[in-house]
Amino acid sequence: MRRREFLSAVGGTLVWLPIGARAQQAGRPPTIGFLGILSQSAMSAWTAAFVKRLRELGWIEGSSVAIEYRWADGRSERMADIASEFVSLKVAIIVTGGTAGVLAAKQATSVIPIVFGTAGDPVRLGLVASLARPGGNVTGLSNQSTDLPGKRLELLRSVVPSLRRVAVMANVGSPIGVLEMNEVRAAAGPLGLEIVSLEIRRPDDISVAFESLKGGADALYVVTEPLVNSNRVRINTLANVARLPTMHGERVYVEAGGLMSYAPNTSDLFRRAAEQVDKILRGAKPGDIPVEQPTKFDLVINLTTAKALGITVPPSLLANADEVIE
Repeated sequence: MRRREFLSAVGGTLVWLPIGARAQQAGRPPTIGFLGILSQSAMSAWTAAFVKRLRELGWIEGSSVAIEYRWADGRSERMADIASEFVSLKVAIIVTGGTAGVLAAKQATSVIPIVFGTAGDPVRLGLVASLARPGGNVTGLSNQSTDLPGKRLELLRSVVPSLRRVAVMANVGSPIGVLEMNEVRAAAGPLGLEIVSLEIRRPDDISVAFESLKGGADALYVVTEPLVNSNRVRINTLANVARLPTMHGERVYVEAGGLMSYAPNTSDLFRRAAEQVDKILRGAKPGDIPVEQPTKFDLVINLTTAKALGITVPPSLLANADEVIE
């Protein structure tokens, strides 16, 4: 074999070595950069599920794999800075969750594999080419289910039988905010419900949005998104003062005084994200790993909030709830 051909063959072999093997050859474990879009405490259950599954697959944090954690606390500019930092650190994989986190990571690198534990509609939002063949350097778990907005509206009606007008609060400066608001509008039509849009872009818009309602809604649907998440206590406080039952897309909102949430189990999604990370560390290309969809959904009800609002939750709904907060 000629020298040039030999070097080419060797170079090709090195390129396709699994990330874990390349890191071991360099004398250090591969590093995962975990871009947390919220606070450490808000994501603690999700990171615990992720690390536990990695351990079950043979990747021990601090031994066979290193994890660098960074927390954006819901600030999009911070997400971009963290993603750039991970590129500078030359991490093996970036793990994140939420559309804003994935977009920040994707804008920072087209080379480092990116695995998302949650995201809205990854195809429509341009995160991947398709669910079956993501292409590029991104894959993960979608928390998108086509019937979620309709299911949430039906659950609201089950506790508010007279439901006619539903206010929808969303950050319209966020792609996922616009997308889900449109999905709620589409789901409301067949149910005979009228939608009142509460569009926000910054924290100061929240109180203004509530003032604009002036009793013109029977319930509030809150679109899950980092800006809204950072202000969830304030939103629920104002909603409860206005005596508006609320529907959310994450359990943490119900812990913060919301009435109920119906959503994919995020801990389960991050557990499955660890399985995708395992595949990449062992040599798979992220673009060849299909984006998976949620299979486990949780209904969480805050009975204390229901009582404060004078709402009687049907016994059948309580029986079907995955968790009741009292």
